Amino acid sequence: MLKKLRIKFIALNMATVAVVLTVVFTTICVVNHRQSVATVDGALNQAIAQASEHQGKQMGKDAFGEGQPESGDGPEAPAQVAGQAGAAVDPAVGREDTVSEALAGSADQELAVADSSDVAAPPTIGGQGRGDEQVIPVALFSVSSDGDISALGRFNTASISQDVLEQAGKQLAGADEGFGSLSDLGLFYMKRQAGGVMYLAFADMGSASGWRSLAATLAVVEVAALAVFFVISLFFSRWALRPVARAWTQQRRFVADASHDLKTPLTVILANTSIALEHPERSVASQSQWLESTQHEAEAMQGLVGDLLALAKMDEEEAAAQSGAARSAFEEVDLSDVLEGEALQFESVAFERGVKLESQVEPGIRLRGNEQRLRRLAGTLIDNACKYVDDGGTVDVSLSRSGKQAKLAVRNTGAPISPEDLPHVFDRFYRADKARTGGAGGHGLGLAIARAIAEEHGGTLTASSTQAEGTVFTATLPLK
Repeated sequence: MLKKLRIKFIALNMATVAVVLTVVFTTICVVNHRQSVATVDGALNQAIAQASEHQGKQMGKDAFGEGQPESGDGPEAPAQVAGQAGAAVDPAVGREDTVSEALAGSADQELAVADSSDVAAPPTIGGQGRGDEQVIPVALFSVSSDGDISALGRFNTASISQDVLEQAGKQLAGADEGFGSLSDLGLFYMKRQAGGVMYLAFADMGSASGWRSLAATLAVVEVAALAVFFVISLFFSRWALRPVARAWTQQRRFVADASHDLKTPLTVILANTSIALEHPERSVASQSQWLESTQHEAEAMQGLVGDLLALAKMDEEEAAAQSGAARSAFEEVDLSDVLEGEALQFESVAFERGVKLESQVEPGIRLRGNEQRLRRLAGTLIDNACKYVDDGGTVDVSLSRSGKQAKLAVRNTGAPISPEDLPHVFDRFYRADKARTGGAGGHGLGLAIARAIAEEHGGTLTASSTQAEGTVFTATLPLK
C-alpha cells in the first residue's frame, strides 16, 4: 500500500509541475510572438510614414520650384522606373536588373539628387539606448490607381521576388487597409493610404518567429526541470510518507498485539466453559475453579477494552482540538491533593512488596484539567514504579512548581530500562524485556495512556533510566 501511495504522490507532483511549467512557458512564447508581431507592425508603419513624409517634403519643394531634379529624379522617379521595369526587387539582383533595363534607353542621363533631404535615412543601428530595438527588413511599394505596384527603392531594406510580389498584389487588391499576414507567402503586410498614395509594406514572417527557438529552449528547460524535480520528489516522497509508514507499522503492530492480548483470555474462557459443559450434572460450587478463572480473564479483557476505548477517546479529542473544536470541559484541580491521595492508596501495595514509598508534595499546586484523568496519570506512574522496583528498593514521588509549570516526578530503584527499550516505553502494547518486567503482567498501554493524558493537558511526559539514579518518569504540566 505504501508503495502505491508513494507512486501516486510522485505522479501527482510530476503532473502538477508539468502542467504549471507548460502553461507558464506557453504563455511566455505567446507573449514573445505577440511582441514580435507588434514590432513588425511598427516597422511597417514607420516605413510608410517615412515614405509619406519624404513625398510631402518633395511635393512642397516642387510647388515652390526648389530642388527640382534634372532628369526625373525624386520620389516619383523610382516608382516610375520600377513600374516600367515591371518589378520591385532584390537589391542584389532584381533591382540592378530591372533598374538598369529601365535606364537603358537613357544611359546618358545621370541620376541627380538636388538635396540631401531627398534621400531616405536608412535604419539606425547601434548606440546607447537602442540595444533593445530590433531592425526589421522592410520592402515598400506604392500602388497606382490602376493597380500597378511600384517599388520605392530608396526606402527598401529588403527585397521581394517578382512572382511573390505578383501573388501578394493579387491577394491584396481588394483587401482592406491594415496589418495582416500572407501565410502562404510567408509575409506580413501593411496596406495603408498616406498623403494620397496607397502604400504596401512587406516584412518576412521570420521576423516574428523567434518564439520557435524560444519554445525549443524552454522545452529543453522543462524536460531538465522535470528530471530534477523527479529526483527531488523521490527524496521528499520518502520524507513525507515516513510518518504514514510509521503510523501504518504501529497500526499493524497495535492490531496484532491487541489481538494477541484478547486471544489469550478468550482461549481460557472457552476452555473453562467447555470443561464446565462436559459435566452438567455437577454443581456450580464443584466447578467454581473454572468459573473463577473465567471471571478473572473476563475482567482482564474488560480492562484491556477499557484502556483501548480511553486511548481512542483521547485520540478523537486531540484530533478535534487540532481542527479547532473545543476540548472536553476542564475544571480547576488541586493536583497536590490528587497526588497525595494516589500515593496513599499505594502505600499498602508498597508495604506488601517490601518497598519503601516516599512522597514530597508541595501543597496548593492547582491547574485546569480533568481530575479523573490526572488521577489516572499519577496512579499509572506510581503503579509502574512499584511493579518494577527491586526488592527492598525505594519509590520516590515528588510534586513541585517550576516556573509556570508543575513538575511531577516518580523514581524507582532497580534494574534500569535498556537504551534500546527506553525510546519505546510510551508506545502502545510495548513491553520491555522480561528481565526487567519480571512477569509483572500488563498490556503495555498504561504509559501510553499516561503520556496521552499529559499531552491532553498541554504538558509532556518523559523517561530516563540509569543504573546509578534508577528510572525516573517526569510529567510537566502547565499551571493555570
